Amino acid sequence: FFLLLFSVKSQMADDGRIRKQEEDFTPQVDEALPKAVALASEGKLHDAVESLLPLEKKARMANDTQSTTRLLLAVVNMCWDRKDLAALGEYVTLLSKRRGQLKQSMTKMVQRACEIVDVVEGKEEQLKLIDVLRTVTAGKIHVETERARLTKKLADMKEAEGNIAEAADILQELQVETYGSMDKREKVEFILEQMRLGLLKKDFIRTQIISKKISTRYFSSASASKITEPEKEKDKEKDHDDSLMEVDGAAAGRLTTEELKLKYYGLMLQLAAHDKQYLDMCKYQREILDTPSVQADEDKWKPVLQSAVYYLVLAPFDNEQSDLVARVLQDKKLKSLATVRALLQTFTTEEVTQWNTFEKLYAAQLRSDAVFADTPDGTARWADLRIRLVEHNICVIAKFYTRMSLGRLSEVLDLTSQQTEENLSNLVTKKTVFARIDRPAGTVTFRPSKATADTLNDWSSGLSSLMRLVDKATHLIAKERMVHKV
Repeated sequence: FFLLLFSVKSQMADDGRIRKQEEDFTPQVDEALPKAVALASEGKLHDAVESLLPLEKKARMANDTQSTTRLLLAVVNMCWDRKDLAALGEYVTLLSKRRGQLKQSMTKMVQRACEIVDVVEGKEEQLKLIDVLRTVTAGKIHVETERARLTKKLADMKEAEGNIAEAADILQELQVETYGSMDKREKVEFILEQMRLGLLKKDFIRTQIISKKISTRYFSSASASKITEPEKEKDKEKDHDDSLMEVDGAAAGRLTTEELKLKYYGLMLQLAAHDKQYLDMCKYQREILDTPSVQADEDKWKPVLQSAVYYLVLAPFDNEQSDLVARVLQDKKLKSLATVRALLQTFTTEEVTQWNTFEKLYAAQLRSDAVFADTPDGTARWADLRIRLVEHNICVIAKFYTRMSLGRLSEVLDLTSQQTEENLSNLVTKKTVFARIDRPAGTVTFRPSKATADTLNDWSSGLSSLMRLVDKATHLIAKERMVHKV
C-alpha cells in the first residue's frame, strides 16, 4: 500500500529526481482558472497567463502534477482560443524551460500543442508552430514520440512541396529504433518512411543501412511457435495488448502488420533492383507470396510467383541459387503456371538450348511481363537472361566434353568467338567451371591437366581393378566347370 501511495504521489522532475508531492493546489487552481479565462475572453490574454504563472510555480515546486498539468493546458487553450499562435509558441517555450518542470505535465502540454498543429490553418503558421515544438522537445526523452510525429509531419509537408531531399534529411535525423516510449508498429512505420524517402532521393547506401533496423521476425508469425509454454503463459497479457493495438491501429487508419510487411518487401525489391541482386529479389517475392492475404487471392499470388521464378533464373548460378531452384520446383502452385515451370526446368535440365529456340518458346510471354517489359530495366534483364542461358549451356558442355574447338563452341552457343571467350572467362573467374583456352590451336579444354605421377597412379589403379575382375571371372568359370563336371 505504501509503495503504491508513493508511486502515485511522487513524480519525476525535469532534472531526473523523483520527489514526493508536498501540497495539493486543486482548490486554488479551481478558483484561479475561471478568472483567467474571463480575462482572456476580454482580450487580456497576457494578463490572464501572467495571473496563472505564480500559481503554476507553487504547484510545480510542490510536485502537484495534476494542478500543474491543468494550468499548463489552460495556458495553451487560452492562446488557441484567441488564435494567438505567436503567444502560444512563446508560452510553451517559457513553460518548458522553467526549473524542475514536471515531465508528465510537460508531456500533456506538448501533446495538446500537437493537436493544435493538426487544425491550424495556414502553412506558414503551421510551420512556425512545428518549429517551436521541435525546439522545445529536442533532447527530451519523455516527449521523443511527440517530436518524432512532428518531424514526420514536417517531412510530409516538404515532400508535398517537391523537396524530396530535404524531407529525407529531416526524417532521417530520427533514430526511432532507440525510442522506448514508441510502440513497435509505429517504429516500423517511421523506418519504412525513411526507406521510401531514401529511395526517392536515390540514396541507396543509406537506405540499405536503414533497412537493417527492421527485423523480419516482426513480420513472421512463425516465431510464435518457438515460444515455450511457460513463456506463452507469461506473455499472454502482452499478446492481448498487442492484438488490441492491431485493432485500434486498423480502426485509426494505420497499416496492419501484414500491410507493413508488403510495404517493406516492396521497398526492398526496389533497393535490390538497383544493384541487380536477382537472388535477393526472388527471396523478397517469396516472402510476399507467404503473406496470407496474397495466398488467399489467386490473382495476387500468380504474378508474385511468376516474378519470383523470373528473378530466380536471372540470378547467377551458385549453390544457394541451385538449392532455391529445387525448392521452388516443389511448389504445388507452380503446376498451374505450365510455361513458367517449363522455363525453370530449362535451366535444370542437362541439355543445351540455343537462344533462337528459347526465344520462340518464351519470348512472347516474357516480354509481356513487367519484369522483361520494353523499358530500359526490362531490356537490361532480357540481356541478362540470355547471358544466364549461355552460362547454363557452357556448364552442360563442360560436364560432357573434355575438349572442344572454339569455333564449334561458338556455333553451339550461337555467339561470336569474342563473346564466347568473354562468357567463358566470367565463369572461370567465378570458379563455376574449369576451362583453358588455347588460342593458337583454337581449342578449349574443360579438364585440368594431370601430373605424370597422378596419371601413373590412375593407370595403376585401373590396372589393379582390371586384374581383380579377371581373377574373379576366372574363379567363377572354374566353379561352373566343377559343378557341371566339364
